[in-house]
Amino acid sequence: MELIKLYKYLDADGGLAMLSNGNIQFTNATKLNDPFDCHPSLIDFSQVPIERSRAWGKEAIMDLESNRFERNRDNTWLCSLSKNYDSLLMWSYYNCHKGICIGIDMEKADKYLSRIWGSIILGYIKFEVQYKDIVEKPDFFKRKQDLWSYQLSTKAKAWEHEQEVRLVIIDPSRIFPHYVPKEFQKKEIIDYKEIRFIPKLGDECYDSIYLGVNINDEKRTEIIKAAKNLNPDIKIYQMKVDANAFKLQTEQII
Repeated sequence: MELIKLYKYLDADGGLAMLSNGNIQFTNATKLNDPFDCHPSLIDFSQVPIERSRAWGKEAIMDLESNRFERNRDNTWLCSLSKNYDSLLMWSYYNCHKGICIGIDMEKADKYLSRIWGSIILGYIKFEVQYKDIVEKPDFFKRKQDLWSYQLSTKAKAWEHEQEVRLVIIDPSRIFPHYVPKEFQKKEIIDYKEIRFIPKLGDECYDSIYLGVNINDEKRTEIIKAAKNLNPDIKIYQMKVDANAFKLQTEQII
């Protein structure tokens, strides 16, 4: 099923920055908060066929093949979105219900995230995250599935509430605008993986805004103003507590 609308949870300041600049942030795959995320150890490189190990030995072949997947992770930048805008856990983890959730029309965003560089099309790939109870390592040497997508889209079942969809760009340095977070700007030598890439989206890509239950009144006003300046047709909703169930309700206010 094609996912036309996806959602980005942010604290109030992050949401305001995104709306004010009209862009979306990609972070290096090595900088995610789950240490298992995109890790090469999700794949089994130990079942080296005898014919492959005769010349160099089993350990050398294992290192050779696993290092390629390590480099894949180093060169990959991700933007994490969600299928849902009303997850209690997501609002709590990222916002303490004081932030916002931005709805993005991915059908419209596609033309901004795909670029032509000379004769080469550089764009993005979209993965729905697959959640697993245990680590089910596929055998690299049998190759019964796309191991690169498995590496980038497999997470523990504990994260299933996120209902994550990942936008992926590979080695984006040649084409996408970027910035260095403030805590690294004064360093003489910056780790390339600390850089965030921030492709700009068209105003029409911003479909909706959801305001947290506990959002500060001043921030609420600023965010509504920024959202309407960005896209006059954007729909704005206030999240509210359902008095009869452990869930959130929405009320369209604009």
